[in-house]
Amino acid sequence: MGTFTVTVYSKPQCVQCDATKRELRKRGMEFTEVDIAESDSAREYVTEELGYFQAPVVVVEDGTGEAHWSGFRIDQIKRIAAL
Repeated sequence: MGTFTVTVYSKPQCVQCDATKRELRKRGMEFTEVDIAESDSAREYVTEELGYFQAPVVVVEDGTGEAHWSGFRIDQIKRIAAL
């Protein structure tokens, strides 16, 4: 099992954001939350660098690269929980 970090880029009153954070917590996974409504640089990173326009955006960094997705993706959460 490698070490990795999880960042959830979310926005207020976002049902899929809340579901993603709830599922990560349920699985005992630590994550950093960044509110894209409060951070212009985070919003630019998500939209311009990653190309997403739907929240949440989850970025998983393992030191060798990163995986990311947008929306509530239980399949992806299960995958990283198994790492």
